[in-house]
Amino acid sequence: MKKIYAFLLILASVLVLAACGDPTTESGAGEETEESGTITYESENGPVEVPANPQRVISLASFAGNVMALDVPLVGVDSWAKDNPNFQEELADVEVVTDEDLEKIIELDPDLIIGLSDMKNVDKLSEIAPVVTYTYGQVDYLTQHVEIGKLLNKEEEAQAWVDDFNARAKEIGEQIKTEIGEDTTVSVIESFDKQLYVFGDNWGRGTEILYQAMGLGMTEKVQEMALSDGYYALSTEVLPEYAADYIVWSRSAEADNSFAETETFKNIPAVKEGRVIEVDSKAFYFNDPITLDFQLDTFEDGFLGE
Repeated sequence: MKKIYAFLLILASVLVLAACGDPTTESGAGEETEESGTITYESENGPVEVPANPQRVISLASFAGNVMALDVPLVGVDSWAKDNPNFQEELADVEVVTDEDLEKIIELDPDLIIGLSDMKNVDKLSEIAPVVTYTYGQVDYLTQHVEIGKLLNKEEEAQAWVDDFNARAKEIGEQIKTEIGEDTTVSVIESFDKQLYVFGDNWGRGTEILYQAMGLGMTEKVQEMALSDGYYALSTEVLPEYAADYIVWSRSAEADNSFAETETFKNIPAVKEGRVIEVDSKAFYFNDPITLDFQLDTFEDGFLGE
């Protein structure tokens, strides 16, 4: 009788364990559930259910660098990202897609699509994978990275990078001000599609670092014409009015750079005195962590290097 009672106790224990799960594997099971589950992201257009651990992301806008900086795999990007020399190694096997390449995007089988609020086919793309869009410039460039971090379930990592970047940029900015003077001004120019532009403080090309993070000055004319929209198209003839003590020239070999051969440009004081910092426009377009780190190194060398 005792043997039967003992057997029944053992059987009952086995049945309880089977129903409740092995306590030694409870933690692992929880992690697996999180990895294969979803989170709710509060987007501009309301809550969106997205993967808690996305593994096949498509970026149809300027956010590829943000995704890569958080070590999340990309399977598709826009052509601008693909052409960025800072991204080329990591994106070597990643497809170029647009918001109109629906069949190609289906083949890539994404689990998350990120884009800008004005992109096409959002409804159709949402049938393929969760879609989250952002309005460019609605939040500042660092808050944008934290938002991408929230979307990818990596807010802590994103905030840690922002804090570290702020500290580094501030320190280098103070060194630059000590070297060139507190009141020294900087202009950022670029020739694109046969048109010359000058930029405000939030349109990539290093403007966020120069004007926001470092607090360097811009000319009154740039403030008046480019600060609101982020950029301003102008002619070579009036460029001297916008030129600062230092010029950052976002240059592309493919652009019409004939303005640089004019006497107007050559006679700008910053040009005559060798205070022009030339940078690769394709490497300078964005304001994601990978690009920002590259820009910060470039400015440190350009302003403080021998």
